[in-house]
Amino acid sequence: MNKYLVEFLGTLLLSFVVFATGNYLAIGAALAVAALVGGPISGGAFNPAITLAFLAAGKLGQNDVIPYIVAQIAGGLAGFELVKIFMKK
Repeated sequence: MNKYLVEFLGTLLLSFVVFATGNYLAIGAALAVAALVGGPISGGAFNPAITLAFLAAGKLGQNDVIPYIVAQIAGGLAGFELVKIFMKK
């Protein structure tokens, strides 16, 4: 369960920074932090396309693909909602 939570939180962080700043340096830093912290736990996909690439490369089991993608989509939506909350005018 920890790896799914890590995928959710990493994707939340990444999407929050993307929506809040749009700054490529900030986005790269957020992805680097998420990968450094979460990589050892979940592999650090944080993106459904990367999850599918990990599956194709044999680095991720078939049983993990759907939960990873669900966690990533939920994290992206949560990041977007947090931006709406914090960036209210």
